[in-house]
Parts: sequence; structure tokens; C-alpha cells
Amino acid sequence: MDVRQALQERKSVRAFLDKPVDSDIVSRILSAAAHAPSGTNAQPWQVAVVSGEHKRTLDNALVAAFGRGDEEKMDYLYYPLEWVEPYKSRRRACGLQMYTTLNITREDRDRQRAQWQANYTAFDAPISLYFFIDPVMKTGSFMDYGMFLQSIMLAAVEEGLATCAQAALGQYPAIVKESLGYDASLTLVCGMALGYEDTAAPVNQYRTPREPIDNFVRVFT
Repeated sequence: MDVRQALQERKSVRAFLDKPVDSDIVSRILSAAAHAPSGTNAQPWQVAVVSGEHKRTLDNALVAAFGRGDEEKMDYLYYPLEWVEPYKSRRRACGLQMYTTLNITREDRDRQRAQWQANYTAFDAPISLYFFIDPVMKTGSFMDYGMFLQSIMLAAVEEGLATCAQAALGQYPAIVKESLGYDASLTLVCGMALGYEDTAAPVNQYRTPREPIDNFVRVFT
């Protein structure tokens, strides 16, 4: 598999098979991703690989917090406080595409809520990855982190695995850090579902569109 193919095959998967992932495969993926670039070679990533009973316990705690209506508060601002175009329309189209695929109507609040709740179990993937960064690191290290996350997702494709990078898994940082024994001062960047795609699941049947490069590239000669 070449890089271009991996880039095109990678997608956000929201339904996984009940099939364990060998720990050696996870190690290969993370070892490959460790070659991602970072300013001054700071390598700011810290990764928790969560599976089995520990994952079930953490998943249950996150689902319970969501069910209680606890305030969702990430350690940093991921999204803008006020959406503007063209990002506002793209965001709406993304959500509409998923709900249309699942035949969830705008009025069906219960099914919408159930679909959102699935985020907190990493869509029942066998493995959740949680990503932390020392708060002393600033914006440039978040750029480095993005390259590391993409490297994980591409390496997973090569291994026949699927992923879904999830800001939602960072919405209850205190619960995650306490459950996993990480210092409260660390910044929880996000989480990621990792496992084998359920190719028969309707939620995995759509692909979000990408803008043609003419819409975002200017060439100077």
C-alpha cells in the first residue's frame, strides 16, 4: 500500500467488529507514528492504550456523565465559539450526511442522543487511545500532535485497521485522567477509536466530501 492509497482509504469509522486487536499490531502502529516530525524533536505526545475491563470501566463512567448532563468541558478550545462560513455549512453538511445515512430525522431527539452517546464508548471499538500533552507546550506542539495522529491513522490503514479520531473523548478530561492515573495538570488532547471496521454497518457506508484543491490553493510562479 502506498501513501496516497492510505490517505484515500482512511476514514472516520463509527462501528467496529467485536474482534480484539493484537498488542503487537498496536505497538507497530505507534512505533511507526513515532517518526512523525515535531519542532526541535520535542515529541510532545503521551499515549494511553485502553482496552478490556479498564476500557469498559472508563466507557461506563463517560456514558454516565453524559447521561447525567454533566458539563462537557475540554482542556482547551477545540471549536470556535461562533461558527462562520464556509465552516458552518461544512459542519452542518457533515452531521446531516451521517443522520441521513442512519435515517435519523431532525425531530428524533432520542436517536440523535443515542448516536452521540456512542462516542463515549469509542463506538465499541476494542481499543481507545487517549492523547495527552504537557501544558507547558504551546500551539506549535499541537501542530506536531496533528501529524502524529495522522501518522497513527495511516499506519492503522496499512495494518487493516480502522480509526476514528474523537474530540468527544476529551470532553470529560477529569474522568479520563483520574481513571487512567494521569496527572490532572496534563492537557487531554483527544481520543481515538481503533479496531476492525464493521463494513456492514450503515454508519460506515458514507464518505464525507473533500474540497477540490482549487478552492484552497493559490499558486505563485
